[in-house]
Amino acid sequence: MPAITLPDGSIRQFDGAVTGTTIAAAIGPGLAKAALAMEVDGKLRDLSATITQDAKLRFITRRDPEALEMIRHDCAHVLAEAVQALYPGTQVTIGPSIENGFYYDFARNEPFKPEDFVAIEAKMREIIARNDAFVREEWDREDAIRFFTAKGERYKAELIQDLPKTEIISIYKQGAWTDLCRGPHMRGTGDIGTAFKLMKVAGAYWRGDHRNAMLSRIYGTAWRDQKELDAYLLQLEEAEKRDHRKIGKEMGLFHLQDEAVGSVFWHPKGWRLYRTVEAYMRRRLDIAEYQEVKTPQLVDRKLWEASGHWEKFRENMFVARVEDEDEKDRVLALKPMNCPCHVQIFNQGLRSYRELPLRMAEFGSCHRYEPSGALHGIMRVRAFTQDDAHIFCAEDQIADETVRFVALLSSIYRDFGFTEFRVKFSDRPARRAGTDAVWDQAEGALKDACRIAGVEYELNPGEGAFYGPKLEFVLRDAIGRDWQCGTLQVDFVLPERLDAEYVAEDGARRRPVMLHRAILGSFERFLGILIEEHAGRFPLWLAPVQVVVATIVDEAAPFARQAAAALQKAGVAASLDLRNEKINRKVVDHIDQRVPVLAVIGRREAEEGTIVLRRLPGRDQETLKLADAVALLAAEATPPDLRA
Repeated sequence: MPAITLPDGSIRQFDGAVTGTTIAAAIGPGLAKAALAMEVDGKLRDLSATITQDAKLRFITRRDPEALEMIRHDCAHVLAEAVQALYPGTQVTIGPSIENGFYYDFARNEPFKPEDFVAIEAKMREIIARNDAFVREEWDREDAIRFFTAKGERYKAELIQDLPKTEIISIYKQGAWTDLCRGPHMRGTGDIGTAFKLMKVAGAYWRGDHRNAMLSRIYGTAWRDQKELDAYLLQLEEAEKRDHRKIGKEMGLFHLQDEAVGSVFWHPKGWRLYRTVEAYMRRRLDIAEYQEVKTPQLVDRKLWEASGHWEKFRENMFVARVEDEDEKDRVLALKPMNCPCHVQIFNQGLRSYRELPLRMAEFGSCHRYEPSGALHGIMRVRAFTQDDAHIFCAEDQIADETVRFVALLSSIYRDFGFTEFRVKFSDRPARRAGTDAVWDQAEGALKDACRIAGVEYELNPGEGAFYGPKLEFVLRDAIGRDWQCGTLQVDFVLPERLDAEYVAEDGARRRPVMLHRAILGSFERFLGILIEEHAGRFPLWLAPVQVVVATIVDEAAPFARQAAAALQKAGVAASLDLRNEKINRKVVDHIDQRVPVLAVIGRREAEEGTIVLRRLPGRDQETLKLADAVALLAAEATPPDLRA
C-alpha cells in the first residue's frame, strides 16, 4: 500500500501499485488534465510509470521549469519521425534537448537544407495533432540490437552495443515510430504544442569525432506557447543586430583570419578599448591589495603532471617538443591556465601566516585548443587573456575573502553597465582529484562563505573544477541573455599536490587554501559581451573614439584642430573630421561608427570660440565655449573608479 506524499505535505494511500495518471485523477480533474509528468523522490518519470512503494511526488505541469526541457526533448522525437516519413532511408542517431531548443543528427547522403524546413514542420504538426501517446518499453539488449539493425539503423544499434551492461534498454514508441531513449516523456505528442520552429542545419561528426562520418544536424527551438516563441525570435533578431563580429568589423575594432585560427588581430580602436578595460581592472586590483605577477607561457610537462592538468586537460593543450642542450627531448606546453605557475611563486621562500591572505593577480595570456567548430568570434578563441587571480589563505579566511570578492565583482559589473547577475554553486564532478573528505571540507567552506557573504545561489550539480567546488557568476545582458563570466573556486587539492605551505602562528607547517577567482574571465570574451551589451554604443569612458571634431566649412579647420588638441590634452580620445563633405554626411558616418559625441564647428563657432556638441545617434545638441565643453567631456570620459 504505497503512501504518496504530495508537496503540500498531504498523504494519499493506495491499495497497490499506482501510476501517476491514476494519482492525478484521484486528486482532481484539473490536475489530471494539467499534469504532463511527475517527479518521484527527486527523479523525473513518465506519468504512466508505476509507483510500488512510499514516495514523495510532485506533478510537472506546463508552467514548471522541467516542462520546457521535456517539450524540447519530445519535439526532437517528433522531428526525427517527420524526417523519416518524408525522406525514407534516413538514419536517426541522437537528438537531445539543449539550451533554448533541441537538435537531431541524421545520417543521409544529401545534407538537409533550410528549404526543407517547410515540409518538415508541416509533417511535425501532423504528428502533434495526432497526439500519439509516448509508450515506454524495456527490451532485451540483443533484441534491441537486432531490431534496429534490421531497420537499417546501424547508429542506434551501435549506441545500444556500447551502453554499459547494467543499463536498462528503454524504447519509446509514438504511434508506429520507435526510438531508443532513456526518457522521460510527456503523455503524448499533443502535449508539445505548436510553438516550435526549425532554425538551421549544420554538419556534425558522429560522436563528435572527426574520424567518423559527417551527419546532418537540424536545430530547432520550442517553447510553451506562441508568446514565448515570438519573444525568443525577437531576441534572436536583436542579437543578430548586436553581433560583436558584425559590429567589430563595422567599427574597425578587430578581425580574425585563417592564418591564426582562434586568435584575434586587434586594430587600433579595438586595442584602445582593450587597454581601457585592462587599465581599469588593474586600478581596481591595486586598490583591493592584489599583487600583480607575470608567469611564463611555455612550461614543462612535469609541472602540468604534478598539478593534475596533464591528465584532465591534455587534449586542450598546445604542446611543443624541443631538443634541449643535453640532447634529451623535453615536452613543453603553452599554459591553458595560470594556477600552477602562481603556486611556484608562492613556493619561493618560506611563507608566514602573517602574509596571508596573499592575493596574486595576473593578466595571464593562455592558450587552449578548441575545435574549429566551437570557435565563435572573439567570444570563444584559442588564445586569450584571463583576469586571473589566486588568493592563498588560511581556511578561516575563506569567508572574509568571499565577502571581499563578491563586493569587488558586483562593483565592477555595475561600472560596466551590468546591474543583474545570479550565482550558481557547482559541486564535485565525476572526474576529480582529492578525496571525498577533502571535497566535503571544500564544499562546506564555500557554502559557509556564501551564507556569511549573503550570496544566494542555485545548485549546478557536478560542474565543479576537478580540484574544487566553485561559484559561477552569470550576467544578464540588455536583451535577456545570460553570460557566465566570474568564478570563485575553493581548492584544497593543488596546494597539496604542488607542496605549498606556510608557517602557522604555532610554528607548524600548514597548507594554504587556494581561492581561484576571475571577474571578467577571458578579456576577449568579455569585450565581445560588452560590444553586444551596448550594441557598440559604449558609454563615453569606454568608447575607443569618444569625440569627433567635425567642420562645416574649411575656414573652421584651424579652430577645429585647436579644439581637438585641447580635448586630447584633457585625456579625451578625440579625432578630427576635416573632410570636404556636407555635415549631414559626416553625422551619418559617425553614427554608423558608433561615435558618442560629435563636436561641430562652423564659421560662426570658429569666430566665437564655441563648439556645438551633438550626442549621437540623437539630435539633441548644445553650444558651449571651448573650455566648458572640454571640462564637461573630460568629466564624462573619466572612468567610474576615478570619479570624485
